[in-house]
Amino acid sequence: MLITALRAWFTRPGAQIPAWYLTHSDFVVGPVLRLMHTNLAHPWTLDALAAKTGVSRTNLARRFTTLVGLPPMTYLRERRLALAADLLREPGATPAAVASRVGFANAFALSTAFKKQHGVSPSDYRTRESHTGT
Repeated sequence: MLITALRAWFTRPGAQIPAWYLTHSDFVVGPVLRLMHTNLAHPWTLDALAAKTGVSRTNLARRFTTLVGLPPMTYLRERRLALAADLLREPGATPAAVASRVGFANAFALSTAFKKQHGVSPSDYRTRESHTGT
């Protein structure tokens, strides 16, 4: 129902269609986003994504960056880290388990990227979030 409502809203005369909406209907970027979101833990590379969509790495990187606002691998890392933050709030979640679910090779790799993005380690984030209740 939401998709139908969005389509109706964005196809009305004079509608300003946001870039995020256009990305999903793009013949290159749409399939790449679906691949990433469907299997976030997969060890995606720019080469693999380009091969899956039948375009060159350069074309994929340029088109993705133009429509999404970030290069594909940066987008993927940020998406993984956002999901990791959500998963770390779950009771009993460990950095190693979260790393595996979101596509980091191990807890150390997740911790390094997470600390760079959030300013704290996954363990500290988990402790802080459990005390604040958010």
